[in-house]
Amino acid sequence: MIKILVADDEADMETLIRQKFRQKIRENEFTFVFAENGRVALEKLRSSPDFDIVLSDINMPEMDGLTLLSKVCDELPLIKSVIISAYGDIENIRVAMNNGAFDFITKPVNFIDLEKTLEKTIKSVNHIKETLQAIKENNILRMYVDENVLNFMNSREYEKSLTDNETIDATVVFIDICGFTSISEKQSPDVVVKLLNKYFDVMVKEIISQHGIIDKFIGDCIMAVFKGDFHLDKAVESSLKIIETLKSMEDDIFKPQVSIGINSGEMVSGNIGSTTLKRLDYTVIGDTVNTAQRLQSLAKPNQILVNEACYEKIKMSFSCNLVGNFEVKNKTTGITVYEVLN
Repeated sequence: MIKILVADDEADMETLIRQKFRQKIRENEFTFVFAENGRVALEKLRSSPDFDIVLSDINMPEMDGLTLLSKVCDELPLIKSVIISAYGDIENIRVAMNNGAFDFITKPVNFIDLEKTLEKTIKSVNHIKETLQAIKENNILRMYVDENVLNFMNSREYEKSLTDNETIDATVVFIDICGFTSISEKQSPDVVVKLLNKYFDVMVKEIISQHGIIDKFIGDCIMAVFKGDFHLDKAVESSLKIIETLKSMEDDIFKPQVSIGINSGEMVSGNIGSTTLKRLDYTVIGDTVNTAQRLQSLAKPNQILVNEACYEKIKMSFSCNLVGNFEVKNKTTGITVYEVLN
């Protein structure tokens, strides 16, 4: 909503403006406040400095429009002023412009011209607001982010890096808290959120301890990625530790158990999302990821499932049992599934 102060000693000016802009007033696009001279206008501006635009006559009692204009420029430089006056000679226009007027309209007022002038002035006001907000956010960012990082974020190299992607060899893990949806139906939102965050915190610590990366939280499920040397072993180690740790957290409200699916192999890593919305999520995608999610959906409480390819890689380090062959979505042939034992 744009707030506009109109300073004019002609009584019919208020009536004309309210009539001509009644729709925008009714739809809360514009709010008009009126003052009968420059002195009253200045008092209103000082008491409520949230005005965006001043429309002011020149010839007014007690304080004329040019004096008001100069004071607004000195005290409230972010407010845009438009002079509306019967004195349309070049000298008055030049004086108004030199004192900081954004534009000048002559009387009798052409309201089509006034509306277009207001639209142009509003664009300038909004641009100033956006610039100030960006400066404010940038200053806050500088409190927490290294200067070199900020410089990189403002570079073309950073813009290009937003859409960079690569194929990596890694392990992805899906960890779902079994039966947690039923808690949300019985407990208050505050209890649900606190419980979920408590369990997530335990899982995150175990994942990070094995140098895993939290890719995302999906409802009551965590998607994690492990890269580097022995990434599959690290994923299994953290999963076993999560099950063990959660077993000691049973209380009267809920007994936390997780179902876990693990898969390892090639996947695409990059920023996925909408550049138009500037909402990108650095994540991994591909068949390896989809299979891990399918394995998690097959897993029972406190069960870790892997496919045959992963089993062959970890069978010398971890005890595993054959679970069976399962048909899964988007797979033409079934997959052989193994359970990693505690």
